[in-house]
Amino acid sequence: MGDEMSKISFDVINARVTFKNVPLHELAKFTFKNIVTACEEFKKISGVDECIIIQTASRVEIFTVSNVETGDSPDARRAEGKTLILNQIKDTWISLSSLEQIDIDHFDQTLEVYKGDDVYLHLLRLASGLDSIVVGKPEVYDEIMQSLDKAKNAGVAGKILNKLFESVIRLATRMKDTTGISNDVVSLGDVAVKLVDEKAGLDSKKKVLLVGTGESAAMVAKTLNDKKIVFDVTSRGIERATGFTTLLGGNPIDFNHVLTTFDKYDIIFVASISDYFLITFDRIRLVMEEKKKGTLILDLSDPRTVDEGITTLPGIKLLFRDQVAEIYEESVKARSGIVPAVEKIIAKELPILSATMKRLDV
Repeated sequence: MGDEMSKISFDVINARVTFKNVPLHELAKFTFKNIVTACEEFKKISGVDECIIIQTASRVEIFTVSNVETGDSPDARRAEGKTLILNQIKDTWISLSSLEQIDIDHFDQTLEVYKGDDVYLHLLRLASGLDSIVVGKPEVYDEIMQSLDKAKNAGVAGKILNKLFESVIRLATRMKDTTGISNDVVSLGDVAVKLVDEKAGLDSKKKVLLVGTGESAAMVAKTLNDKKIVFDVTSRGIERATGFTTLLGGNPIDFNHVLTTFDKYDIIFVASISDYFLITFDRIRLVMEEKKKGTLILDLSDPRTVDEGITTLPGIKLLFRDQVAEIYEESVKARSGIVPAVEKIIAKELPILSATMKRLDV
């Protein structure tokens, strides 16, 4: 009799670390060198049958399916089983990444863990672009499709995650088509690079510097990468610049070194979250007095971190955030008007998706 009572049902678990709770320059420490190998390691956890990993410059997310026996076994055992799996997910993650002790000590606060319907909701929001740094950006949708393809080809996903991801991709495609959430999305980086290109011409011969490692800097880095423009990245700490460039491209340069070689750059994007002037007349005067060609500096920081006094130096042209912010904010506003429509569709589709997934339980 006992055997008939117990049936196997599954839990879909999503464990994630994203730009929302970890600075972008620290995210690289949480990443996996090889995603397929990582999935295979997570599948070695007893009870875990499937795994898909989404890893981008702004998030590392693990999706697993674990089978849990119900029925005959008392519920307490089931809860313990879940905790056990979660602890093993954490241990496996730590063993595969380059986390430092301080990150490991705070891993519980950093890691977000969701199950069931919360995972389905998150994936729908993610695929439709609602949870991106730039709302509506179609990039994440592409990354979800690539993650599914990779997992399928490597055989690390199975019928449950395949079904979930395929359903989400189909729904997201429809949401994008009906609402236009992903049409003509521009990031702050797109607008900034376009402005600089109009003012000074941006091509592979130009020496480009990016100062800062926050979200604005990430948007600029992404646009520069898309346009295949090589650039240096600097920040107050070299480890921040290095961490940032691991996922977002660019060559990390020490800030003090940058100040002594400031004259070699043609274009400088400053996107810092510093609360004082990083670039001042006194700091760059000596190196700039000899400079033969012009330098265009765009300060995207809010508040500003470039002192206007530097414009008295020869050849320096300084542009401010307001020249970019207006165009960018219009785009953001246009999109925020569409967000409720997308959320409405998600609210309607979530119970249907949930029911579809429950039917796979049988």
